[in-house]
Amino acid sequence: MYICICAAVTDSTIRKSLADGDKNFKALCKELHVAQECGKCGSCARALFQEIRAEQLKRDTTSPLA
Repeated sequence: MYICICAAVTDSTIRKSLADGDKNFKALCKELHVAQECGKCGSCARALFQEIRAEQLKRDTTSPLA
């Protein structure tokens, strides 16, 4: 699903970017140019960012130690 039409960024693109490293929301927006043009995607992008981070935190805290 497209999150940012202006920059042609999908939810998959955001997920891949966050999987590649620890970023805050501002860094993610700068890297992918999300919420940089019209800004209408900002709230949706932030909600997705928070959802992904919560999933990562849950996975990291429930994974057994290797």
